[in-house]
Amino acid sequence: METKAKIRALIIKKKALSGVQLSEILGISRQAVNKHLRQLLQDGSLIKEGVTRGAVYKIATSEKKTAKAFKKSFFLKGLEEDKVFQQIDRALNLIRLVSPKSHEIARYAFTEMLNNAIDHSQSEKCHVEVNVDDFNFQFRIRDYGIGIFFSIYDKYKLPDENSAVGELIKGKTTTMREKHTGEGIFFTSKVADKMFFRSNKIKLLFDNQKKDIFIEEMKTIRGTEVFFSIKKRTRKELKDTFSLFAPEEFDYKFEKTRAMVKLFQREYISRSEARRLHQGLDKFKVIILDFKGVKTLGQGFADELFRVFMQNYPEITLEIVHLRPSLQTIINHVVDNKTEERLTIG
Repeated sequence: METKAKIRALIIKKKALSGVQLSEILGISRQAVNKHLRQLLQDGSLIKEGVTRGAVYKIATSEKKTAKAFKKSFFLKGLEEDKVFQQIDRALNLIRLVSPKSHEIARYAFTEMLNNAIDHSQSEKCHVEVNVDDFNFQFRIRDYGIGIFFSIYDKYKLPDENSAVGELIKGKTTTMREKHTGEGIFFTSKVADKMFFRSNKIKLLFDNQKKDIFIEEMKTIRGTEVFFSIKKRTRKELKDTFSLFAPEEFDYKFEKTRAMVKLFQREYISRSEARRLHQGLDKFKVIILDFKGVKTLGQGFADELFRVFMQNYPEITLEIVHLRPSLQTIINHVVDNKTEERLTIG
């Protein structure tokens, strides 16, 4: 049983416990206990009563929570996403429930995701849910159209819908280039605490608290479900996320991206696999490739990506992170003097 589950079980049994008591029972430090308590408070599992050393923790009940909610279905034809957010803003009095930073992020994320449903889903209607509890602002948008992954798979003639996941996380991927830049999902996924897209059997989860991305196979659903969560008193600022990937040196244009390589597959051998990975990345000037979880690289793959691709695009810089030391020699073997100065392995 993981520590958070043990803490919940102990508090259920004892009704209320302090941090000191939990530390003694579990045999772990106060700092470790406090870390888990903060997470349980944030997700609404626990409530805290009292202050400093007199504080005790109890299981949260529905009577203790102060959540406010908005639920409504909308027909998508002619719908304007900013007016829907204004309706939610007034209904919940959001400006009094969340901080100005959270409000700005909430407005950006919600309008971007609802606009995607309006323009891309081919659904007649969608269902919107917004919840604000003691800790978080969250929303869900569910449409009943063709599905986000199928839409990308069909537009780009990909092998399957799983391949569409990789295209989505690169940024600048859109099925409607005349109306969209493809940046909305990328920036929204970066500014969220947690966010997921669910469609057909695929669930793509962005967990920025764990700094990772996950794919799960779920029960099949029609259309697309989007979930977004941000702390109601977040310290994040939307402008910082834009500055990170659209910095001043690029005239504030979206010229930098980060891709989790493992989402394509965990073993890379062939040149065709390298071409699949770098497809669409030529739109950027700086590419961060995160190799966390990748176990194998083939010589052909490495040569195609780290020599051929970089020679074809001399304006691009590659940054490699979380690469296994055993794989670095393969990359070093194919990199030549023309590309070495534009490749960083951290």
